[in-house]
Amino acid sequence: MEPCGQPARLTVRYAETDQMGVAYYANYLVWMEVGRVELLKQLGLRYRDLEREGYLLAVAEAHCRYRQPARYDEEVEIETRVSRATARLVQFEYRIRRAGDGAILATGYTKHVICDRELRPKRLEGKYARVLVEATEEEAGRL
Repeated sequence: MEPCGQPARLTVRYAETDQMGVAYYANYLVWMEVGRVELLKQLGLRYRDLEREGYLLAVAEAHCRYRQPARYDEEVEIETRVSRATARLVQFEYRIRRAGDGAILATGYTKHVICDRELRPKRLEGKYARVLVEATEEEAGRL
């Protein structure tokens, strides 16, 4: 997996760890959101603008495969790419690495259904659809 843009970086906070000093498993899904929001910014899109124009990206499916633990005060990088984009669905893939040695800590994906404010399915149109489809096509060209 090659990320579409630069990885998002964060430091594991004490509040994100369990008694063993290991990042609690649910935080990886939060970190995926950080990667997704950062990628959209790098593509010239902002979640806030999507929502103002009546597009919500409702999570329909999420998957995370844990490989190694992240620990308190370690810096992690979240690599993100758009792996699929249609008028009604966007899928993002993630690879979370330890910044210090590049070890893969987790991989995963999220699938999002495009909805309106009443959570009814809606077609993604205009620049949003164009940018996400182009990001997917760029990924296909790299394989």
